[in-house]
Amino acid sequence: MKYTIPLELVELEDHNYHLTVVSQFGGGREGMWIIDSGASKTVFDESLKELYIPVSMDESLQIQSAGIGEGRLETTLGELQPFSIGEYEHPSLQVALIDLSHINKLYYHVTSKEICGLIGSDFLLSHRAIIDYGKMELVLFVKEIKSTSDSVTPEKSDI
Repeated sequence: MKYTIPLELVELEDHNYHLTVVSQFGGGREGMWIIDSGASKTVFDESLKELYIPVSMDESLQIQSAGIGEGRLETTLGELQPFSIGEYEHPSLQVALIDLSHINKLYYHVTSKEICGLIGSDFLLSHRAIIDYGKMELVLFVKEIKSTSDSVTPEKSDI
């Protein structure tokens, strides 16, 4: 199944842009995500505790994240409740949980909005995502499940 989702371009400073997309969580709560194809893992704001369940992990599985210009960030895992992006309803999703307060201060100053997370390349790759800057759209391809429980992969002609 193909889903086309509108994107918004946010200019934080002159010639400094981020692509964002809006999602809906249970109870009608809205969240704004940054599309970050350079991030290996999708991350979510650890302060939004009502939207995820912490996932315990042993020490050997502890995740460390790094960003450009920052040292290593210790992260934990969470199971994000189902959410929708446009017409696409995503089931629960495992995410890295980090403190996004520093990013939200910047976003709130510029946009009067805060972000709930960054959609990383794990999500983009698993959905065979296409970012169309000309149309300001994010296209996601999701495997359809037949009633016989066989999955169907989208045809290349669908891309």
